[in-house]
Amino acid sequence: MTSTHSTSFVKHHYIFCIYTCTNHFHSEPALIILCFLLQVVELLNQAALMGTEEKLTVLKQVQELIINKDPSLLDNFLDEMIAFQSDKSMEVRKFVIGFIEEACKRDNELLLRLVANLNMLLRDESVNVVKKAILTLTQLYKVTLQWMVRSKAVTEMQEACWDMLTQMKGDVLALLDSENDGVRTHAIKFTESLIISLSPRTSDSDVPKRQDADVSLDKIPKDHSYIRYVMLCEEGKSALEQLLKFMVHPAISSINLTTALGSLATLARQRPMFMSQVVQAYETLHANLPPTLAKSQVSSVRKNLKIHLVAVLKHPCSLDFQAQIGTLLLDLGMPQSEISRATPVPREPRKRPRTEQYTEGKKIKMEPALMEDDEEKEEPAAMSVSKPSPAPAAQTAIDLTAHFLHPLLNAENVANLVLISMVYLPDVMPASFQATYTPVESAGTDAQIKHLARLMATQMTAAGIGPGLEKSRAREGDSKESLGEDELSQEMLIKRKLPMAHGQAISVVGTPYPEKQAAIEVPLTKKLPEPILPSTQLPGATGKRKVFRLADVVQPLLEGQIEKLTSGAVKRILDSEKNIAQSGMAHIRVKLLSRLVTQFEGMMKEDVLAFILEDIRSRSDLAFSLLYQEYNAYLSQLPEGLLDGYDHCLYTLLSGLQEKPEQRDGLFTKLVLEAPVITESALEVIRRYCEDESRVYLGMSTLKELIVKRPSRQFQYLHVLLDLSSHEKEKVRSMALQFIKRMYEKDQLRDYIEKFALNYMQLLVHPNPPSLLFGADKDTEVAAPWTEETVRQCLFLYLSLLPLNHRLVHELASVYTEAIADIKRSVLRVIEQPIRGMGMNSPDLLLLVETCPKGAETLVTRCLHILTDKVPPSPELVERVRDLYHKRVPDVRFLIPVINGLEKKEVILALPKLIKLNPIVVKEVFNRLLGTQHSEGSSSMSPLTPGELLVSLHNIDSTKCDMKSIIKATNLCYGEKNVYTSEVLAVVMQQLMEQNPLPMLLMRTVIQSLSMYPRLGGFVMNILSRLIVKQVWKHPKVWEGFVKCCQRTKPQSFSVLLQLPATQLTSVFDRCPELRDPLLQHVHSFTPHQVRTYTSMVFLLIQLVKHLPSMEQKPIWISISTIHCSLYCVVLLMGSVSCSAASPYRPLGHGRPGGQRSAYGHACGPPCGETGNRGEHCF
Repeated sequence: MTSTHSTSFVKHHYIFCIYTCTNHFHSEPALIILCFLLQVVELLNQAALMGTEEKLTVLKQVQELIINKDPSLLDNFLDEMIAFQSDKSMEVRKFVIGFIEEACKRDNELLLRLVANLNMLLRDESVNVVKKAILTLTQLYKVTLQWMVRSKAVTEMQEACWDMLTQMKGDVLALLDSENDGVRTHAIKFTESLIISLSPRTSDSDVPKRQDADVSLDKIPKDHSYIRYVMLCEEGKSALEQLLKFMVHPAISSINLTTALGSLATLARQRPMFMSQVVQAYETLHANLPPTLAKSQVSSVRKNLKIHLVAVLKHPCSLDFQAQIGTLLLDLGMPQSEISRATPVPREPRKRPRTEQYTEGKKIKMEPALMEDDEEKEEPAAMSVSKPSPAPAAQTAIDLTAHFLHPLLNAENVANLVLISMVYLPDVMPASFQATYTPVESAGTDAQIKHLARLMATQMTAAGIGPGLEKSRAREGDSKESLGEDELSQEMLIKRKLPMAHGQAISVVGTPYPEKQAAIEVPLTKKLPEPILPSTQLPGATGKRKVFRLADVVQPLLEGQIEKLTSGAVKRILDSEKNIAQSGMAHIRVKLLSRLVTQFEGMMKEDVLAFILEDIRSRSDLAFSLLYQEYNAYLSQLPEGLLDGYDHCLYTLLSGLQEKPEQRDGLFTKLVLEAPVITESALEVIRRYCEDESRVYLGMSTLKELIVKRPSRQFQYLHVLLDLSSHEKEKVRSMALQFIKRMYEKDQLRDYIEKFALNYMQLLVHPNPPSLLFGADKDTEVAAPWTEETVRQCLFLYLSLLPLNHRLVHELASVYTEAIADIKRSVLRVIEQPIRGMGMNSPDLLLLVETCPKGAETLVTRCLHILTDKVPPSPELVERVRDLYHKRVPDVRFLIPVINGLEKKEVILALPKLIKLNPIVVKEVFNRLLGTQHSEGSSSMSPLTPGELLVSLHNIDSTKCDMKSIIKATNLCYGEKNVYTSEVLAVVMQQLMEQNPLPMLLMRTVIQSLSMYPRLGGFVMNILSRLIVKQVWKHPKVWEGFVKCCQRTKPQSFSVLLQLPATQLTSVFDRCPELRDPLLQHVHSFTPHQVRTYTSMVFLLIQLVKHLPSMEQKPIWISISTIHCSLYCVVLLMGSVSCSAASPYRPLGHGRPGGQRSAYGHACGPPCGETGNRGEHCF
């Protein structure tokens, strides 16, 4: 009913009511009724023009007035209230259903008029309306059943009403297969109520707390004129079968299954006659849980099953089923002690069973006697229901199959079954089995075998196989035949008694058989009630009056014409901006435009949006009004409403702002923050703002405000900000990291940010970078290899958080151990700033050093280098590294960063291993020890002085380190001239010379020092002289260096050479012949005083060596009387002759004919006797 028609109708109704009340009501109650009537009319007029919320408020007031305060008005305004059933709002339609329920409860006769409307609303397109209709039908079915029982004579309208209600009952039962989960849940509760209503209550039945609308089969007379007791009983049993069949469906949802479990428990307690079927259903469910349930859902179902089993067990009628229930509870993990506490104590049977008679209405009274010749004397149906036996007389299919299986479950058969079933076991354990499995207790006992037989019987029956199922089907067929005969006889009995009840005579002619009578009778098609539809007839009018309809007098326009007219109207409103602004009615224009655009859609919206974006600064009020109007339209259509219109409007406005850089940025933030909802497309525009380097701060500050002020979706907005932390643009990335650090301070966001950072870092364990890093939708690996850029992309966020949360460093170590070599190298290059920000006193960093996971040694070493690069190591750090080196990882590289914190002895012991490392590493070690690596700040105190370091290098055992490495190490020291000054080297040489034995590299150091500092010549000569005293020639390597040093330091070294014994001097000449002439010249320059300071033997040797070249032409004769025995030694040294005291004159070259050369390389000439100069000294 349109608002025009509704207003007109209520207006005339209002006039009619005033007229009636004025003429007929003069008393005070009449005036009160008149006030109520006027108030109702006014409220209905208002409701026709209001929005949903206000309309509901007004309609509730009307309901209160016409149902509770003055029910006499209910019939007058019933049509007006029901007219709202066609309202577009789902909430209003739900209200109408509630109104129908309250009205029918107040006046049962209204069922005749309203049941058809409820049937229509049961088929509403809205799921929520359908669910409300099911709830109402659940109550009205019981109300109608009571009303039918109370009625003495059932009219045709009542019969039609009951038929429609029965039809609606079937429709709701069919909704057990609905696609909607909520509808199925409501259908389950309706089925539960239906079964309780269509089954008799016994003395042991639990009585519900509210009994006002309670009805049961025992309150229905078996001889009712229209309602068939037996049919209702069968309908109840059929509904129970449908519910049981629905519960064991393999695709049932967790919510529906939980609801069904509760309904069955209620049925077992309120109707103990069904307890056998309920317990059997629980057994079937326990053995065949739906495979579609997740692990958590399985646990929830099992928990609910245990709760309901305990509730059933506590019922007094559960005595015969305690063994089955107890076994199920044990399988569900309930201790035997708790089961015993919940088990009721058997009670003594009552002497006189309690019977409950129907008290709400009187039954149809039968005549006390029939005609004399009538053989059938029936008693009145004053029914007394006795307590049903808890267990059925006949065994169920599960019982029969279990009885059949029990003797077959011997050891051999069970072993064969296990072997056969292992072939069909799945590779992965199902979640349902994993959640339901409990260890088998008392395996092999008879009780356990019976339980196993019953479990197998349950599964076989559910699968439709087994001997018990076949016997049950055969038994059901027989029972149906007998039941059919009983129904026919009962129907005949009722038909015979009804005429007696109404005072009619019964024919004495024989009654035909039921079969024939059924064939003769032709069923009449009853007319079902019709729903109340909105009427255009005015109340109080005697005849029909045609209502004016605009559609009847105008011709419909084509779509093109409509669009052209509306566009023109909107354009005129848009162009009138200045004129309307001058009149002060701009707000009316804004509201009109926003409502028109929202209602008619089409091109108008695009025109208005383009108009707004032309000057969005001055037209922002229209933009916000349009945005809010679109959102209001979405809310009015819930739950079917879509956000498409609102989304398009918001997206267009935000995109337009982005394309207009001259606009002020504050408007963008205001539009985002004041928008009712941020859609996905709008969020994408905000992301583009953040990616624009010229607006990156605006975009991210707006995003931050969304995170703070929209907590319901803050994680969605935070995800966008986190995603920007790995952006390829450095400005965007750094700005995002700054904002994330601020967000990280909030406790509610900290965990999400950490998880995101760790998940991104975990990507480094992949052999190839996932496509996620390249903007793809799916996290799949691509063929591209890892690069420095992609590795950094995964670490930007993590490294920015690391100084704020030091415990994250352990996650880096675990990822590092699994990463490939290229990624490890990249990680080592990028962690410098975060590690330095943590500081060496960080407990987590110290713990990482202490534990050092396997494979993370290089990472820990890199961290140590970073921490000690510019500051000395702390004692705590040194202690952790020392323990790591000595107890877990004996890698000397760990000691390098903290070497200045070690003891002198530890450093000296580690030197052999250190100098064997890469030269670059050795250089760093020496820089640390020598204090040359710190470009800033104060250097740390080294455990070794430069001199001690060099001395320690000389003292390294050549068996522990090769000489080549030692030489390279000493060269590194010599390279530091700022450290190794002449004074330091002089001290080193002094210390080395005093050692015994002499270091092998002593003379090399002397030579190197002299080359670096020539002014050390005098000191070196002193060293050489002291080495002669220490008999340096006894150390071959040192002696070799001694000779080379003398060679390089001539003529300063001549004085040292003259101190050598003759034998060692000869060795010097052998190694360096070029020293002979300079040395001779040096000797000739001596003064007599200087000559006396040297031994005559050295002079003789020098003179002889000088004249060796002339001996080739002129032999030399040596007189023993002149130089005595010393000459003999010189000759021996020269290796020329073999002289003796008995032969005073021997030629020097004897034995070397033909000018053979001596050991010094000179040729031997003829004997001296040939020269005629005997007795002369030949030098």
